[in-house]
Amino acid sequence: MNRKFAIITDSSCDFPEEYYKEHDVGCVNLGFMMDGVTYGGEDGETIAIKDFYNKLRNGAMPTTFQVSPEQAKLHIEPHLKAGEDVLIVAFSSGLSGTANSFMVAARELTESYPERKVLVVDSLCASLGEGLLLYYVIRKADEGATIEETKDYAEDLKWHICHYFTVDNLFHLKRGGRVSATAAVIGTVLKIKPVLHVDDEGHLIPIGKVIGRKKSISALVDYMKELEMLRDDDPIFISHGDCQEDVDYLTKLLRERFGAQREIYSHYVGSVIGTHSGVGTLALFFRGRHR
Repeated sequence: MNRKFAIITDSSCDFPEEYYKEHDVGCVNLGFMMDGVTYGGEDGETIAIKDFYNKLRNGAMPTTFQVSPEQAKLHIEPHLKAGEDVLIVAFSSGLSGTANSFMVAARELTESYPERKVLVVDSLCASLGEGLLLYYVIRKADEGATIEETKDYAEDLKWHICHYFTVDNLFHLKRGGRVSATAAVIGTVLKIKPVLHVDDEGHLIPIGKVIGRKKSISALVDYMKELEMLRDDDPIFISHGDCQEDVDYLTKLLRERFGAQREIYSHYVGSVIGTHSGVGTLALFFRGRHR
């Protein structure tokens, strides 16, 4: 590793904690409240991810909160005191105020440490889409790129990080205002499964609908076939709302199309994003020609 600066991100990347430790990346936790208990943030409780999804299945309705500027400073300032510059990869500003909190913290801290650099990339990405961008940023930094070179690289690459996903239940999209109550009821009765993506402004946008779960999963691969711009060493990422069988089916389709040796990484949609996407979310992330 030939890294010349520190890297910080937030928990909306949806990597396990071990990933951040292994790659020497700081992670600032978003949080949520559920059944009167605060989870995440700086000092909230912890909950196993399967327990979280079981609570959702049983009717829990959590609410989320973003990273605050003061919380961000707690993670950034030790690096500045140690003489390190900091590059931050932040959750999409189209979905959270977290990126803005990082920018406020960066501005205030660089006034106190004028000899140091704190640069923020608004990823315009979510879940393992943000994680995929972070994956490439780590790789670039470890090749010895400067902080400015790595930021420029990330700012260009983020327009090529494609997010395509489907959900098994429309309730959480209705709750978040993504579909109407009428559409949610009709869609549930007719087993309509929407396909959505994250657009250039970092927003969740419905782009299609199919009838049946397996057809919706196949549709994710069809979109990828149209857009992918994979090199031999580019991975494919999958995140899911506690639906491993669907991950296995999607992985099978991807290996049939993109080769058995392609790196395919999967992990849970974390609790904060899972609050808004719900049980059964299945998301596909890859490098493409455009979003």
